[in-house]
Amino acid sequence: MAIQRDATRILNRHPANPLIRQEDHPGIAQVFNPSPARVGDETILLVSVVEHAGSRGHGRDVGQTRVARSTDGINFTLGTEDFISPQAAGEPWDLYHHFIDNRVTPIDDWFYIVTPVMVAGFGSPIAMLGRTKDFTTYQRLDTISLPANRGASLFPEMINGRYHRLDRPTTPTRAGDIWLSSSPDLLHWGSTRPVLAAGSRYWTQDKIGSTPPIRTAAGWLVIIHGVFTPAGGTSYHLGAILLDLDEPWRVIGRTNSPLLSPETEYERHGNCDNTVFACGALADADADELWIYYGAADSAVCLATGSLSEVVQACLEGW
Repeated sequence: MAIQRDATRILNRHPANPLIRQEDHPGIAQVFNPSPARVGDETILLVSVVEHAGSRGHGRDVGQTRVARSTDGINFTLGTEDFISPQAAGEPWDLYHHFIDNRVTPIDDWFYIVTPVMVAGFGSPIAMLGRTKDFTTYQRLDTISLPANRGASLFPEMINGRYHRLDRPTTPTRAGDIWLSSSPDLLHWGSTRPVLAAGSRYWTQDKIGSTPPIRTAAGWLVIIHGVFTPAGGTSYHLGAILLDLDEPWRVIGRTNSPLLSPETEYERHGNCDNTVFACGALADADADELWIYYGAADSAVCLATGSLSEVVQACLEGW
């Protein structure tokens, strides 16, 4: 019997962690769950932020998205302005609030952003699609899902003439599985298919969710989160799955163990204890590098790096 690669040994936490800390930003109650992008020589993170109640005149809810910029991928400057909004008045747009956990996907000349938004008085979250070229200006496109769909993630290119995305719907009987849908234009979606159910590993027992897929020679690599609730309380972990390049609803690999689990003080204690959560990753196939920026305990933004090929191989061996 072949020995499976221990996925827990592939990634290394960056020694500068945490890269962004809640306590360094007055008025911020939570900072967490970044989505990364590379724009020229800059590394951009869309960082989820919650202000203390009442800040800037907000009342019911203060979930925001801030832009963090870096020239080295380590030292970030966190912006002070809210980057994403519905950009319209009247219903339904003025019902939308709590814009966090974005997923960024580069497609052609744009960076498309899927934002899970809450809708006051209705079942939610739903997925709102927008785009940017420079992370300075934001253009809202439309709402692209029914509730409850949290963590919808676009593929970076068309497959067989259609755009595809991974969904994470929630029903009264299922807390979170991964599904796939497709579209001719990024706005109208259908052809829905199941991809992977929660519960296949101990660390995915309660629910799972996806991030934007990364093309590799072996398949689409998707960093996922898994939720587990043992006797000591809920914990969030990071792992990976591999999807077929031409039939992306077909799982061809997955890590048997997590890639990352809450182990350090900044991951185990904060606003949401025992949590590591990613909304995306950056890959460099030529350098064989994978950079996963992640939220730690809803109180910090951190980085773990490792070999891209080893993560792919761990998926193939874990399957």
